[in-house]
Amino acid sequence: MRFSPAPLTLVCISMLIALILPGCTTLDHSASGVAFYEPKPLAVQLGKASYYGGRWIGRLTANGEHYRRDDCTAAHKKLPFNTMVRVTNLKNGKSVIVRINNRGPYARGRILDLSMVAARKIEMIGDGIVPVRAEVLQPIQIITKPNRTFSGMESRQEN
Repeated sequence: MRFSPAPLTLVCISMLIALILPGCTTLDHSASGVAFYEPKPLAVQLGKASYYGGRWIGRLTANGEHYRRDDCTAAHKKLPFNTMVRVTNLKNGKSVIVRINNRGPYARGRILDLSMVAARKIEMIGDGIVPVRAEVLQPIQIITKPNRTFSGMESRQEN
């Protein structure tokens, strides 16, 4: 009796997929795009913000990334790179969360340079320069593994 190789091949491929896929599915809270921050900011700064784009698109930022107009990023003179900051336009109350990835602004009296998309979200494109409140955010650490074991559990599982 002869067997067709097609069903055997299909079984092998199915088994291979079954072994590979579980390794690709991990629980990653950051993959959802939702981040959680402590309600009280670490620091607050008041000042003026501007935005930049145009000729800067595609150029390297101070942390080595390429500036992308569609990222919610900002430039600050002193905050560490990758610091998350809530920027609130004091003229209209709209806010956006940005990540610091560049240095600046170097114009007198300004505390932040926002990316185009961040500026659009707080509706400051028409004004160009607006008064803002910048709040440095502290991420909430999400525990993905328990930090203790329960006594007696090991002996119960062995029985």
